[in-house]
Amino acid sequence: MLQRTTTEAPLAPPGRAGRRPWSPGRGNTLLLLPPLLLLFALFILPLGTVIVQSLAGPTPGLAQYAEVLTSRTSLSVLLYTFQVALLVTLGALVLSYPVAFVVSRLSGNLLHLCLAMILVPFWTSTVIRTYAWIVILQRRGVLNDLFLDLGLIERPLRLVSNGVGMQIAMVHIMLPFMILPILSTMRGIDQNLIRAASVMGANPLRQFLSVYLPLSLPGVSAGCILVFITSLGFYITPALLGGHRTMVAVLIEQQASRLLNWPLASALATILLLATCLLFIVYERTMRSAAGGRPAGEPA
Repeated sequence: MLQRTTTEAPLAPPGRAGRRPWSPGRGNTLLLLPPLLLLFALFILPLGTVIVQSLAGPTPGLAQYAEVLTSRTSLSVLLYTFQVALLVTLGALVLSYPVAFVVSRLSGNLLHLCLAMILVPFWTSTVIRTYAWIVILQRRGVLNDLFLDLGLIERPLRLVSNGVGMQIAMVHIMLPFMILPILSTMRGIDQNLIRAASVMGANPLRQFLSVYLPLSLPGVSAGCILVFITSLGFYITPALLGGHRTMVAVLIEQQASRLLNWPLASALATILLLATCLLFIVYERTMRSAAGGRPAGEPA
């Protein structure tokens, strides 16, 4: 007599029929739910409201966007915003690269001290740092008094309420955003490659230009895109130090809070968002192409 075999699964305990068993994948999905809900409530929903408001307006459709793109004032503010963001990015890069290079070669307590000096301003409020620059750059401020005492100038320089003071303050505020990505990349560079270039007869300048600089470019590009995009949305520093020329964030605040023109403010914010997304896509495609098809930041 053949013995009957069965592959049927054991019956589920009473009251738990129909429930799917727990698995690591299902557990990870459940862990993602709270941040996804928070992201939806605090980012996606307000962003969608801004876009809908820009299209609703007094005249439904793209009238607000047409008004922004045909207004000389709005276009001038947008162009000035991108110009300031570019200058701040270049200034931060010029100052940050040597600092990151020196710090990347340190170790021990000196390295920790330098990292603390980079991070402490990073944790300080932007408002406090902007007011500190007002104290330094104002007509009877620290810098003008020093130049007058040294005899370098005959009358105080006008450094506040114009683009000069604003860009100096923005460069200072953006320095940690540029230094940290470059420093992280430099710390990961294999020094044996530099030694190999030296053994092959390359002088220090050739070693830097042909080996070290190309290897540090991922950190440079990450820092540049981070500083540039952050500078596009700067509000506090341009509002306090910018003078009569405003950046787009200040214009959005004026339209929303003073003129109560929410549709136009929403259209300006949406255009700035689209420009930022477009820049990031160009950066991602460029870095992916330079890395041979790999996503930006992924090791070879």
